Amino acid sequence: MQIKIFKFGGASVKDADGYKNVGNILTKYQEDKIVIVVSAMGKTTNALEDVVKSHYAQDGNTEHLLDQIKKSHLALIQQLFPLSQSVLDEINDTFVEIEWVTEEKPHEDYDYTYDQIVSIGELLSSKILAHYLQHIHIKNQWLDIRDIIITDNTFRDARLNWETTQQNVRNKISPLFEKSNFIVTQGFIGSTSENITTTLGREGSDYTAAILSYCLDAQSMHIWKDVPGVLTGDPGIFDEVIKMPRISYNEAIEMTYYGAKVIHPKTIKPLQNKQIPLYVRPFKDPNSEGTIISDEKEMTYPPVIVIEHDQTLLHISTNDFSFVAEHHLSMIFALLAKYRLKVNMMRNTAISFSVCINYIPERIKKFAEELGTEFKMIQDNDLELVTIRHYNEDILKDMQKNKLILFEEKLQDTVQMVVRNLPKMKRKEV
Repeated sequence: MQIKIFKFGGASVKDADGYKNVGNILTKYQEDKIVIVVSAMGKTTNALEDVVKSHYAQDGNTEHLLDQIKKSHLALIQQLFPLSQSVLDEINDTFVEIEWVTEEKPHEDYDYTYDQIVSIGELLSSKILAHYLQHIHIKNQWLDIRDIIITDNTFRDARLNWETTQQNVRNKISPLFEKSNFIVTQGFIGSTSENITTTLGREGSDYTAAILSYCLDAQSMHIWKDVPGVLTGDPGIFDEVIKMPRISYNEAIEMTYYGAKVIHPKTIKPLQNKQIPLYVRPFKDPNSEGTIISDEKEMTYPPVIVIEHDQTLLHISTNDFSFVAEHHLSMIFALLAKYRLKVNMMRNTAISFSVCINYIPERIKKFAEELGTEFKMIQDNDLELVTIRHYNEDILKDMQKNKLILFEEKLQDTVQMVVRNLPKMKRKEV
């Protein structure tokens, strides 16, 4: 059985026109068997994160924030198709899942609460899409992905139980194709063996699609984006970017590892392991192939620039000014792993260890507290991590303008710099 996996992100379903466009795209594939993985609508994840913060602050605003999210989804449904009792019941039942959480006192584990609340964004958007497709006479089956993807209990960054998940895919997804060619499900979320909702990390819907592609031996996977394909830089930052029509799995892995946002970092490896091609395609131009990621060999690439904002440098030294030895590093790395602080760059000298990480204040605070009195830590915020793949000297010089370079590392074809942007000097008028 030949199966395709389609993933539609939040920008694809940000409004009624977006849902209609998804319907138009799927109309062209009605003879294919497709699993449709959908993200939360538009900025819903951000709005739900505000609900989590409000609940923990106990500021009395939680109910209002939830009501705004509910109203936006009901307004969307009204624009797409006539309201029916079954749709209203499903939407209300989904919001009840949050209300049970917010009516209680805040759980001691913030990340646990985050997953229970933020996860409903995908449940809402997928239910609306399934009903809309039925409305336009595209038969489909809605599937709760939490019955399929089983994880550990590392909330907000859950690790997959591959064996159980593969078994669930074989037993539960394949039979659904006997009823219809389309299955609509959610990205980003999973469940523990105790049926507690988890999430796979921000922007994790790509990874969900890759998991399903691997488990179903998919013919191909397609990510529908608001860009023409994989570009050499962020078009929101750079004026002149070009689309790369083909790139290799290895190049895509490197780009996403260094922070390229077009694909979730964990997406590529499952596809590479089974040689499943990935198409990054523009949803505004459905006839375009976009960028094809596959097992390409010996390709040359233009310079690719990736900028990670909200970076922090931690400078760690021992309080007794002794060398930072192996046992010190072992302790530091154990704490970085414990608090899930990803190391983006690092440098070790005789008396200090510096590490560049994403700015996640609540985790950094816990990390610093557990370092204890044996170490001194200086924190440097408001930084950027600039990575240039396949660099040349002209690009490098251009990217260093108006920047204070705190440290830099050059590899054979990659440069990384932790920088602080400097204020641009104003010219005096003559």
